[in-house]
Amino acid sequence: MYEFHADRKRYFDIQVMNAEKYVIPFIEEKFPVKPGMRVLEIGCGEGGVLKAFINKGCVGVGVELDISRIAMANEYLPEDIAAGRLRFVAKDIYQVDVVQDLEGAFDIIVLKDVIEHIHDQQRLIGWMKNFLKQEGVIFFGFPPWYMPFGGHQQICKSKISRLPYIHLLPKSIYRWVLVNRKENVDEMMEIRETGISIERFEKICKNEGYRFLNKQHYLLNPIYEWKFGWKPRKQLGIIKAVPFFRNFLTTCVYYIIKRDNKAK
Repeated sequence: MYEFHADRKRYFDIQVMNAEKYVIPFIEEKFPVKPGMRVLEIGCGEGGVLKAFINKGCVGVGVELDISRIAMANEYLPEDIAAGRLRFVAKDIYQVDVVQDLEGAFDIIVLKDVIEHIHDQQRLIGWMKNFLKQEGVIFFGFPPWYMPFGGHQQICKSKISRLPYIHLLPKSIYRWVLVNRKENVDEMMEIRETGISIERFEKICKNEGYRFLNKQHYLLNPIYEWKFGWKPRKQLGIIKAVPFFRNFLTTCVYYIIKRDNKAK
């Protein structure tokens, strides 16, 4: 396991900096982020990404199932919570009521490193229209499943954490390796079941009546700037244009989508 995955406060700070330097500017290429806008983050963790939006004058709501992570968010962000700029909801997103729990729809919905952990991705992407204002946008940032560490093996405690593409082994062999190295088999196999490719993500968005406002594929994920000291590198156009193959060499993708009012 890389040490920044164990140090939750450092990881929180990394999320704030990454969102301020890369996520928000990417959104603002097509959709200005203005003070007073309402921002919802699904799977918000400790609230690092939301904090970047709060710093821009937005009002944030985070939905997170892991109560321990909300406890840490309360520890890291007491002033914003006390001032009413930010609050958290510990609930399954499908059980959330937009009026009672969230107090209305949002200008921006954020899913940062979340969609690849969702079992029924099509259901969630369609469901989010319930929380989105008519002209609102949704931001996605995620690693394609076939990329070197698309199985999130970096969270493992053994040497598996440093082995690229090992998650692409046949299912039975991969399970055997996890058992042999005494890793959390259930967690890692669940990630295997929910991994998503670029092509599947785009197909779901189109099928659910969205259009793409902006997209960017990265050879080197922007967050690697803080994790490893590597400068972000956008994917080469020639690789980005080749379906399926591009997944193996693309460590991160950013997308903004919104309702396609022309869709049937």
